[in-house]
Amino acid sequence: MAKKSILLVGAGGHCKASIDVIEQIGEWQIAGIIDRQDSGVKTVLGYPVIGCDEDLPELRKQYDYALVTIGQIRLSEPRVRLFEQLKTLGYKQPGLVSPLAYVSQHAIIGAGTVVMHQALVNAGAQIGQNGIINSQALIEHDVVIGDDCHIATGAKINGDVKIGRGCFIGSGVVIKQGVELADNVMVGAGALILNNITRSGCYVNQGRLLETK
Repeated sequence: MAKKSILLVGAGGHCKASIDVIEQIGEWQIAGIIDRQDSGVKTVLGYPVIGCDEDLPELRKQYDYALVTIGQIRLSEPRVRLFEQLKTLGYKQPGLVSPLAYVSQHAIIGAGTVVMHQALVNAGAQIGQNGIINSQALIEHDVVIGDDCHIATGAKINGDVKIGRGCFIGSGVVIKQGVELADNVMVGAGALILNNITRSGCYVNQGRLLETK
């Protein structure tokens, strides 16, 4: 079966991690990388930078598939902007799962979401579009994660947790079963979340509200 060509939009560290997932899947041909015009980046892991955001309309004539490959720490807006731009241009944005991850056949992964190496997504979980489930993250049964979220490395999201859209859950975070988080919440690395977080746009570290946007 011929491989499908895909553009990667963003040339930083998350792009490298995404390339590794795509190579392991083996079903895609990376056509090239899209980055800022002034970035100075020429190649990423041997794949050429072939244009900038302004070239995406013209490149759509050649390519059907694209994936947002900029990372997300704190704010989700840059990924949201690119995801919506690609959607408006008519690109298909596949959900991708590393063959080294486990995703239950009873889970749902949204468009443009990438599940990284050794992540585990259990039965009944629902993960929205344009997300990152990073390496060794655990998404337990019946968890609902909104669009545009990044669940960072080694985070543990226990059963029946509900996470709003645009959230960042830092490395090693543990969220107790049944807890609910509002939209655009940022949880610092290593935090233990035992109670609901109802204030949208806040920053929580070690269970303490530190600031709001």
